[in-house]
Amino acid sequence: MLPPSRARRRTIHPAHNAVGLSLALLMLTFSVERVGAQQAMVHPQIDSTTPVILVTGSTGGLGREVARRLAAQGAHVIVHGRNRERGMELVSEIERAGHGSASFYAADLANLDEVRRFGETLVRDFQRLDVLVNNAGIFLPRSTERRVSDDGHELHFAVNYLSGFLLTRMLLPLLERSAPSRIVNVASIAQTPIDFDNVMLEEDYGGSRAYAQSKLAQIMFTVDLANELKGRGVVAVALHPATLMNTDMVLEAGIRPRATIDEGADAVMQLVTMEDPPNGQYFDGLEPARANDEAYDSDARARLRELSEALTAR
Repeated sequence: MLPPSRARRRTIHPAHNAVGLSLALLMLTFSVERVGAQQAMVHPQIDSTTPVILVTGSTGGLGREVARRLAAQGAHVIVHGRNRERGMELVSEIERAGHGSASFYAADLANLDEVRRFGETLVRDFQRLDVLVNNAGIFLPRSTERRVSDDGHELHFAVNYLSGFLLTRMLLPLLERSAPSRIVNVASIAQTPIDFDNVMLEEDYGGSRAYAQSKLAQIMFTVDLANELKGRGVVAVALHPATLMNTDMVLEAGIRPRATIDEGADAVMQLVTMEDPPNGQYFDGLEPARANDEAYDSDARARLRELSEALTAR
């Protein structure tokens, strides 16, 4: 179960099998077939039973809290962010606590070349990856000025979706080699269907629309992954962690928080530690839910996949 200081304040539905299992026990199940089969890791503190988990955007907010909890349960956490000082502060905090371990990697997800280098470095430095948590994102709901990434793509779409699409694709061989493994995409209840004639919102731009479109794209990608990876030992799930948590991102947007980071972390941790999460499922907090209808439209997902592959082509 989660450490007492992180106890959930909400009832978990009985159908969520083994939510109370500790991360250590779950990952022992993950690794039992691989004990002795892996060579020494680049990081000496990682042995064959230590879960390796990447949390993107983990130098602050929800990602930082999730990274802390994972390390407290014995994982090696790959901390990611743009700010090296904040990243190394978290690594030091985790190392001082003495339960898990951590390493920091800097990458700006608004630049696809940096995402590629990040992915290549992780494949070089790690021989397995048990869980990928695509958490990094931006939220500029009140912006009326359309902003673009270094590659010229609408910024929400680039950071919240395209970077995760590319990074996941690059890390899939590592995840498959580590099976059973999983991908957790941190999306949102804010979901707007994608206008494929105006994906980059060059017309009728709005910050909220841009954010909601990027988040639905994440869920569509999750459903696609679940279908693609069926029978290959990699499970993909997505979630809305909590509504308007008290993160810096929400506070800087001038919006009054309606939930806490702890609540959001509870929801993410459930999907990391759940014994048998339903592949391709979207969760609203702790409960399975239905996403926007476009997430279940195979033609729309195919159009998004084709576009994403073209925009991230290596």
